[in-house]
Amino acid sequence: MNNDPKDDPILFKRWFDTMGFKSKQEAAKALNVHRNTIINYESGRLPVPHTTKLAMTALFHRLSPWE
Repeated sequence: MNNDPKDDPILFKRWFDTMGFKSKQEAAKALNVHRNTIINYESGRLPVPHTTKLAMTALFHRLSPWE
């Protein structure tokens, strides 16, 4: 993923669509954030934090949590 915050909404939407989420609530649950956070990422009101981008990548690759 790109590190330029202005690209975050585009990259986030691409990830959302690629993952096949049916709702913002489903994506929020996967990332362990509130639904409003998803809305803010998609709109660009909030930049997507690096740790969230890492989680998005892990989910994309179907990785299990580190234990």
